[in-house]
Amino acid sequence: MATETSSATKMTNAQLNRLRAAVLGANDGIVSVSSIILGVAGATSSRGTIFTAGMAGLVAGALSMGVGEYVSVGSQRDTEDAYIAIEKKRLRTNPEEEFEELAATYEAKGMSVATAHQVAKELTASDPIKAHIDAELNLDEADLNSPVQAALASLISFTAGGLVPLLAVLSVRGHNSRIIVTFLAVLVALTITGYLSATVGKASRRRSIIRIVIGGALAMGITFLVGRIFGTAIS
Repeated sequence: MATETSSATKMTNAQLNRLRAAVLGANDGIVSVSSIILGVAGATSSRGTIFTAGMAGLVAGALSMGVGEYVSVGSQRDTEDAYIAIEKKRLRTNPEEEFEELAATYEAKGMSVATAHQVAKELTASDPIKAHIDAELNLDEADLNSPVQAALASLISFTAGGLVPLLAVLSVRGHNSRIIVTFLAVLVALTITGYLSATVGKASRRRSIIRIVIGGALAMGITFLVGRIFGTAIS
């Protein structure tokens, strides 16, 4: 019963981690693409130019996020695989010493010597490799992160977030209306991502929403002013 409960908790934690990454990726897409769109909108009123710049930012950002996540998670996965391989080799060549090391790990967590050895004995009898890499490395060989899945999740979530300002630009005509609608659509999207990120992390929703909305508004406002200043100066 305890094992089933532990597995369910671990599954839930893994799902929450993926959801948290997706929410953050969407937030990056919203802020990055909207900032590019409003920055260009500060320099020109050409709808085609603004949309093209936003689309280029969306594609470049999504690919950059995907590649970056693949490299990051891939490096972490290589390191974890190497640690696990070393642990397996030690278990084959010196199982007695590894058993004492496992027992010592549980002693360090507050168990008595007798209890620690009994726990180590029972876990070793069940699955020695899993017992050691879980207790000593805090890893689960069956639940390691996939670089491909991480890359796809980042790419998709960034794209979904970046589509918000892009669709807002296309939804109206008139330069000033386009800027206002894009700004408001992004604030609504950021409010939703702030709510979701706080819910996932069990943090204050109000604080999270305020932080994300203010940060996004500042990013859009600053890039709009930069576009207006440099667009006017260069033209």
